[in-house]
Amino acid sequence: MAGSGSFFPPNGTVIIPWYATGFRSDGFAAALNEVAAVALRYGATSYAVYRSRDDRYKLQQMATFETPLEWERYWEGPEMIDFRARHSSWHQVPILYGWWDKVASGGLGQHGSNGAVVSPATVN
Repeated sequence: MAGSGSFFPPNGTVIIPWYATGFRSDGFAAALNEVAAVALRYGATSYAVYRSRDDRYKLQQMATFETPLEWERYWEGPEMIDFRARHSSWHQVPILYGWWDKVASGGLGQHGSNGAVVSPATVN
């Protein structure tokens, strides 16, 4: 995706699906948690790592960036290059990440699009 020349709207989230190899899921998850936080140094406004409850080898890394350039700097930065090199046998390849746009979100106690606080009684 780097250098693709495509236009992306601001505030996109990159989702990276990872699949750890045998007996490496715990170590890989710990290492991924560390390197995921580095995204904040490259301009990410948030990051998260999720691990499947059904398949403990399956992880999803997410990071929200203002621009694709910030993402590319993170992905091609020395920390991620080192992470991918050190853990190349700890996950399956290829790594097929994608740029996603949030189309809806919410939560109890948060303000909805109309400014009202969302509660179970106000959800349709």
